[in-house]
Amino acid sequence: MKFQFESLADFMAMSGHGPFVWASYAITFIALIFLVVNPVLQQKKLIKQQQKLRKLAQSAPAQHQ
Repeated sequence: MKFQFESLADFMAMSGHGPFVWASYAITFIALIFLVVNPVLQQKKLIKQQQKLRKLAQSAPAQHQ
């Protein structure tokens, strides 16, 4: 079996195309992480906001009595 690249450095350089290839992998990886993490953070923020509103709603009628 013959490998395409002779060394790890050749593999990383990819005949001069390495920076473009690895940058595209990095951008894709960052986008995928964002698409997973952002909804989780938004959900946590929404839950905290709803809890605050629930506490306010529960304490408001007690103040009017």
